[in-house]
Amino acid sequence: MSPVPLTRRALLGASLGTAGLLMAGCTEKVEPFSGIDITGADYATGFSLTDHNGQPRTLADFKGKAVVLFFGFTQCPDVCPTSMSELAEAKRLLGADGERLQGLFVSIDPERDTPEVMKQYMASFDPSFLALYAAPDKLPELAKSYKIYYKKVEGPTPTSYTMDHSAGSYVYDPQGRIRLYHRYGTGAAALAADLKKLLAA
Repeated sequence: MSPVPLTRRALLGASLGTAGLLMAGCTEKVEPFSGIDITGADYATGFSLTDHNGQPRTLADFKGKAVVLFFGFTQCPDVCPTSMSELAEAKRLLGADGERLQGLFVSIDPERDTPEVMKQYMASFDPSFLALYAAPDKLPELAKSYKIYYKKVEGPTPTSYTMDHSAGSYVYDPQGRIRLYHRYGTGAAALAADLKKLLAA
């Protein structure tokens, strides 16, 4: 018995189906970021600050590296040290790519966070991390440009005050573009996974 001849339409449909299967097999599934994707945001786009070594800094200084920037203060009892420790752990999890990560800590407490204090604070997490500071009269403008909240909360003595502030990190890709916002508590593994994607792009 001779096989039933295929019509031109049937042949075309079979060819397209096969091509679709081949394409589906070649397309890799793109995993979403763990952090909040804010690519193209009109805030947190850059800064002009001084680091704890007295050197002027902008995002352009770190081109070729992924940058994670956090606002905090050195006398913070929990959120700040936890966030910086997680950033140091994320760098470790990146392995060799960790050299392409720059951690930045921006002080919201210029009254107590002197360059020497901030230098020692960074060294306790990773010697490559840099602390940055703005002049007290420029800090409100900087915070506004990053949509960061901070407020001084008086203590029993003039120097024992604390600071309420936003808790989260901004992540830039190696081209210096703002890409992600990582909420406090996301964890080092999730941050490292997102950084790995940005560094591989």
